[in-house]
Amino acid sequence: MHQLFSKEVEQDFLRRGFSRRNFGRLASLLAGGAGLSFYNEPALAQLSNIGALPADAVKINANENPVGPCPEALEAIARVSKNGGRYQYEETFTFARTLAELEGLKPNYVLPFPGSSDPLHRMMLAFTSPTKSLVMGDPGYEAGERAARFIGAKVHKVPLTKTFSHDVKAMAAADPNAGVIYVCNPNNPSGTITPRAEIEWLLANKPAGSILLLDEAYIHFSDEAYGSDLVAKDKDVVILRTFSKLYGMAGLRAGAAIGRPDLIEKIRSYGAGALPVTGMVAGTASLTCKDLVKTRRAEMKKLREEQFAFCDKHKIKYIPSVSNKWMIDVGIPARELNQKMAAEKVYIGRSWPAWPTYARITVGTPDEMAKFQKALLKVLGA
Repeated sequence: MHQLFSKEVEQDFLRRGFSRRNFGRLASLLAGGAGLSFYNEPALAQLSNIGALPADAVKINANENPVGPCPEALEAIARVSKNGGRYQYEETFTFARTLAELEGLKPNYVLPFPGSSDPLHRMMLAFTSPTKSLVMGDPGYEAGERAARFIGAKVHKVPLTKTFSHDVKAMAAADPNAGVIYVCNPNNPSGTITPRAEIEWLLANKPAGSILLLDEAYIHFSDEAYGSDLVAKDKDVVILRTFSKLYGMAGLRAGAAIGRPDLIEKIRSYGAGALPVTGMVAGTASLTCKDLVKTRRAEMKKLREEQFAFCDKHKIKYIPSVSNKWMIDVGIPARELNQKMAAEKVYIGRSWPAWPTYARITVGTPDEMAKFQKALLKVLGA
């Protein structure tokens, strides 16, 4: 078998239904990183076909936070960069310990990563297989789906409900042999919440042996409770967190997987390396910055509701969101809207096959949103 894997990992793969021929693709998944087509949001953003952007472009297509890191994070980066010639592993330990303390967990429940794409794909390796499927909402964030299909796992896509939450009952019933049930909450792309009571119902009624993967990349923008207490109760759940969204660190790369130690160990075994020390110290500084989440959440809510008011005024159909993005439907294919907006130097998000006339819009700065509104009215008027 492939030398990349330990004997224990190889045996686990075979037990879960992988053939020896699968190991080449599994090795590619681990070693390929960002070069693989399904890997992360930048790869998915290529679907918008934006290419090189003009200097004065409005870029509201990738769920980024243009505010950037907080001042405390920037100061921490400046300090640690002077010793950038060293790995400084202790900063990763500090980051994990700080996050664990804030979540009310022991440090061994937290495993740091450069963002949340890496652990998302490791979860597919660890818990899906040709005999263990992935169950997810539709539309939903596709990176896990692409990784699961790449290694030969089946994918069951369950439409969102009429209120745009995950249909937890249908997801629980989708496959008695499900390996992972993936819930992004708030959802990407819709920005909508699946209520806590439904998350708890899913945990209580999911197929035995399956793992609930709760992606909380956007949870800080909402008023919803975090799922950390479910982890503290040692439930079959792994939570993904990233500092790319509210904390404004998409380019710095910091995140974590949070879960029961035995589950965390299963994804730890697929390789490791030194994490970017700039991301680790910026993450720690952000976590300890008083009122940062509260302040940025309020600022985002104000900007977001201004966009909803604009849509209401001009009778533009949209889905109410509690995140940093929302979806609009102007009655034409979203790809066509993308092209027309790009002609105005405004670059909006991609569409999803389940909702081909909806385009995802990231909430940018006030100036960016003013330019977006002007361009959209021009396109609609034309």
